[in-house]
Amino acid sequence: MCAPVRRGGSSSGFTLIELLIVVGIIGILATIAVPGLLRARVSSNEASAIGSMRTIHSAQALFSSACGGGGFAVDLADLGLSPDTGPAFIPPELAAATPGGTPKSGYEFWLTPGAGEVVMSASDTCNGSGNDTQTEFFANGDPIGTSTGSRYFGTDQTGLIRQGSTTILDITDGIPLQ
Repeated sequence: MCAPVRRGGSSSGFTLIELLIVVGIIGILATIAVPGLLRARVSSNEASAIGSMRTIHSAQALFSSACGGGGFAVDLADLGLSPDTGPAFIPPELAAATPGGTPKSGYEFWLTPGAGEVVMSASDTCNGSGNDTQTEFFANGDPIGTSTGSRYFGTDQTGLIRQGSTTILDITDGIPLQ
């Protein structure tokens, strides 16, 4: 009788130990990478909020000269309305980013009238805004949570943007953005 022929015993799969080691390495890499990704997200949201504050100020300057008779809008909805001769002063996503609305990059924005005087009645503006124009305004940008941003922003008719760790209530709060 012939002895049975033994075939080569090499298998081409991974062992359970090898798979566990690979999964462990992936877990360690994820633990290192996730906080950096979250910081990058917060940083990009804050940069977007600063850009939105600049957009609001620029829109206010345009609204004042073209539509408000030298006065400023006191509500984002007023800047979101189109005048008779062109597009709205701010994009729709910024006009909708009010408290209770749809946040823009994790931030909510709103306008309030300053301590100034009424310049023009709402019915006389070129876009039929719902509010009288004022000589002053103040705009806020607040994060909706700590995972979306840690800085709060504010600006007024001067164009200076201030930042702080709590809501900026007027242009004397916080510190100037560099």
